[in-house]
Amino acid sequence: MSDPLAEMSVFSRIVSTGSLSGAARELGISPAVVSRRLSALEARLGVRLVNRTTRSLRLTDEGATYYENCTRLLSEIEEADAAVAAGRSEPRGPLRVALPAAFGHLHVAPLVPRFAARYPNVQLLISLSDRNVNVIDEGFDLAVRIAKLADSSLAARRLAPNHRVVCASPDYLRRHGTPRTPDELVAHNCLTTSDLTMTWEYTAPGGDQGSVRVTGRYACDNWEVLREWAIAGLGVALKSTWDIREPLRTGALVQLCPGYTFDTDVAIYAVYPHRRLLPAKTRAFIEFLADSFGPDSYWDHPTEPAPGTSGGRPKPRIKGRAAA
Repeated sequence: MSDPLAEMSVFSRIVSTGSLSGAARELGISPAVVSRRLSALEARLGVRLVNRTTRSLRLTDEGATYYENCTRLLSEIEEADAAVAAGRSEPRGPLRVALPAAFGHLHVAPLVPRFAARYPNVQLLISLSDRNVNVIDEGFDLAVRIAKLADSSLAARRLAPNHRVVCASPDYLRRHGTPRTPDELVAHNCLTTSDLTMTWEYTAPGGDQGSVRVTGRYACDNWEVLREWAIAGLGVALKSTWDIREPLRTGALVQLCPGYTFDTDVAIYAVYPHRRLLPAKTRAFIEFLADSFGPDSYWDHPTEPAPGTSGGRPKPRIKGRAAA
């Protein structure tokens, strides 16, 4: 089976070097192979491209026209290859990212100006939604998920831990008392995410694991609403520290049950379709988030300024490690 591009490349080298042997040397093949490919090209086109003798080589009129077109086409192919290769090393192009609404608004959106300054050739298209998007079917390059990841065909990179704490407003605690252990929560109005009764799992200071069945009068599947209800004094909430960083800092919410940890198997991940040949734009954004958040995230330290604010953490440096 003929290979038109290979034949065109051989023909172009014959003309540029002025001989079959010169083309053979540049291509690293034998003169006999060069001659066969030229003959195959002429046979396929049905015209003679080169008049050749043992001492000279001259293009026919058809050969001159074909050479001009070959040069243009091969040049365009080289440029296309170079553009793709550059895209592997230099982040560029549109990047579609799905983020949980509250987390994206609080902790990713403020970082975008810095990312844009670092990578001016990347165009960000961000979707804020609490639904679990289908990354592949919906055409996203990556999504951030706060969950215990199930087995999946998607690749994943852990960005940060997701520490959760029980909290309530000072006003609620003045009226109802302060629970010191998870077992004491059964006597309190607890704000839940779905049913009015839920099970909250925890690890005690000594390492023992347990669970408590909590109930309440108010439930909502939106994280931001639960945060505002807790601040308003409606009850006790189990909240991620990234979501209540500011209320903890200002004292609008108070952390309860000191020494106990909740849902330790949940973390913040970037998930994306493929582990191999990850586009530079996707790798850059994942690394940027991982370096901005880190294993000891700033939201677990309410008195520390957030990135992008005066006195915040230093700008992250992209270290070039694999994003998988």
